[in-house]
Amino acid sequence: QVQLVESGGGLVKPGDTLRLSCGVSGFTLDNYVVAWFRQAPGKEREGVSCISGKIGRPDYTYYRDSMKGRFTISRDNAKSTIHLQIDSLNAEDTAVYYCAAKRAPYSGAAILTGICLTEMKYDGWGQGTQVTVSS
Repeated sequence: QVQLVESGGGLVKPGDTLRLSCGVSGFTLDNYVVAWFRQAPGKEREGVSCISGKIGRPDYTYYRDSMKGRFTISRDNAKSTIHLQIDSLNAEDTAVYYCAAKRAPYSGAAILTGICLTEMKYDGWGQGTQVTVSS
C-alpha cells in the first residue's frame, strides 16, 4: 500500500527558505513518479513539480513554469524521501502542499512533457502540510 507523509510546513516570513519532505513507505522510489501539488485558500489544486529517478541514473524533474527558479525537487533514496525546497517565499506560496506517487517505470516521457502534473492519476496522496507566508 502506498503511503506518503508530508512534513516541514509552517509559518514563515517573506524571503525565507523552506524545505518540505515527503516520506514514503510501501514502495521504493525507483519505481515511482512522485509529485508535489499545492492548494491555496479558495483556489484549485495546482501542480508544482514532479520527479522520476533510478539509482545510478540521473533524475528526471519537471517544474510548472511559474515555479521554475525558486523550487527544487530532489530524492533521498536512503531515507525514502522526496524533498521540495522553496526559496524566496512570498504570500502567494501560502497553501497546503501535498505529495503524490504513482507506480511507473523510470522514464522521462511523463516527466519532461509535464504530464506528471496534468494528466497522471496517482496511486496515493499524503495528507498535506500547511505553508503560511506572512510578515
